Amino acid sequence: MRALDKLNRRRVLKGMLAGSAVTVGLPILDCMLDENGDAFAATGAPIPPRFATWFWGLGLGEGNWVPKTAGADYQLPVQLEPLKPFQKKMNLFSGGEVFLDGQSNGTHFTGVQGIMTGKVVGTGDYSNSIDTVVGNVIGNGTRFRSLEVACDGDPKACWSARSDNGRQPAEISPHALYARIFGPEFRDPNAAEFAPDTGVMVRRSALSAVKERREELMRDLGAADRQKLDNYFTSLRALETKLDVQLQKPEPLPACSKPGELEEEKKQVLTMATDAMERHNLFAGLFAHALACGQTRVVSSAITAGMSGLLRQGDSTNHHTYTHEEPVDATLGYQVKCAWFQSLYMQALHDFAKAMDSIQEGDKTLLDRMVVFAFTDHGAPRLHSVRNYPIITLGSANGRLKTGMHIPKPGDAATRVSYTVMQSMGVALGDWGTASNKVSTPISEVLA
Repeated sequence: MRALDKLNRRRVLKGMLAGSAVTVGLPILDCMLDENGDAFAATGAPIPPRFATWFWGLGLGEGNWVPKTAGADYQLPVQLEPLKPFQKKMNLFSGGEVFLDGQSNGTHFTGVQGIMTGKVVGTGDYSNSIDTVVGNVIGNGTRFRSLEVACDGDPKACWSARSDNGRQPAEISPHALYARIFGPEFRDPNAAEFAPDTGVMVRRSALSAVKERREELMRDLGAADRQKLDNYFTSLRALETKLDVQLQKPEPLPACSKPGELEEEKKQVLTMATDAMERHNLFAGLFAHALACGQTRVVSSAITAGMSGLLRQGDSTNHHTYTHEEPVDATLGYQVKCAWFQSLYMQALHDFAKAMDSIQEGDKTLLDRMVVFAFTDHGAPRLHSVRNYPIITLGSANGRLKTGMHIPKPGDAATRVSYTVMQSMGVALGDWGTASNKVSTPISEVLA
């Protein structure tokens, strides 16, 4: 008998603990996958791609962070040394710009607006960020279309936005995020038995009953109210879809495991940078489990708002103030105190990648099957510029991206990196962006 006949995705380890039955899902074993290791042999279903955006504020300093050579085997600058263990699984893009096209540079906003939405407009409009564009392609059928967090306690620090709704409020509590993902409504995709939540069934039935009156209500309303009602039912359909997902037995995902419950935080807003890093790592672990368990395929994390108020222990001056007031060291060529924060953020990005890379899915890891898109709000933070942006990607999008390279694109649109990443995630767009930030060709060096 083949191993696959004995060990399929629905098989679990069963036993007893303190008199109670327990089940533990198996990891994704080689015998469960096809010969290429990219799909489940039993059904042919591909292992899904995942996507993450990861924001840190205030760049990397002056241009000295740019490696001296392009391509592979480049030397990481001092600001990026914490990422050394993942150099072969990452790409570093330098030189890209966000073009203002006559608009003013809204510091801590305009650059991100260009990189994440493809347009620069003076009205402050912010909609359709790349994570939601990607989510519309890969996120269907999951319990959460996306999950967003902010590590400093500011729910407005995250840069995820759907169409016309503005930036989405981010979760700031790991304890609350745990309850949201792994609370009573969580259904283990590897559990042998599945019983739909009766509360969800009741809510779904109630929504159906309301929907049945739609045509009757439409006949009695004027044009303006019919438009409002139509918008209401559009939201209702989205909620019904979410409930339908919870009423169906999840597709087994043997790499899934439920993390231990977290304690409730004593304070929400954080001022110490090291405290924000600890919270970040809790969020990273929860994201890794949520992605592995099929609860979502798109996540967004923000270390802090662009105008960062984070402090170093024993110092009363915050990171953002230092970008304006600290002189550039004549020997080193950068702001030394600012560099402490930048290195701390890069260590956090390392820890985020490590959390994803620790989950094995066949012959690849979760990180290998996803893309982490790490971006910032300014090129040179001392100048609050929109030139020479550092953009970092980690992961190969299930082999669609080549990795391990530094790709300098001086004077090119930074939106080309965003466009390339979206294409690697299966987003079919002939072009993206507006005016001078509009692009229609990806960066060929990194597309596999």
